[in-house]
Amino acid sequence: MTDAAPPPYPGNPTKGPEPQYPPPGGQPPMQGYGQPYGQPGGYPQQPYGQPAYGQYPGYGQPAQTQQYHGQTTVVVAQPAMAVVQQFRETPVHTKCPHCQAEIVTATSYETGTFAWIICLVLCFVGCDLGCCLIPFCVDGCKDVTHSCPNCNQVIGKYNRM
Repeated sequence: MTDAAPPPYPGNPTKGPEPQYPPPGGQPPMQGYGQPYGQPGGYPQQPYGQPAYGQYPGYGQPAQTQQYHGQTTVVVAQPAMAVVQQFRETPVHTKCPHCQAEIVTATSYETGTFAWIICLVLCFVGCDLGCCLIPFCVDGCKDVTHSCPNCNQVIGKYNRM
């Protein structure tokens, strides 16, 4: 048996050169890009005096203080915008505007415009032998009323129409 190299792969007789891997210990810098950060001759700083990525402005520098004489700074605090609560089919966690308690609303269903419209549509289609009354039994066709479980005051209402 000879110590010759095995023949090339039969499916690719024009195999290109073997890939060159970086030397152990890290990659050399790419040509035309200079040295990595932290080494002499490294990359230039960010344009317009901005700090480089990962550095905070003024990091490692003494704090600069400015003194103003005879000037008064007035800070006007804007009131926080009220969060509009969306009342849908499910109970909502909110603060009751009447008793100021943190609650989860109690929901109840009431017949509304949508149930009546579905009833009329079913009558026109031909479901007039009592089937047109089904929307009054289905909660998915009714309006939802949200109330406080503590003081029983109505907080909001979800109308389907």
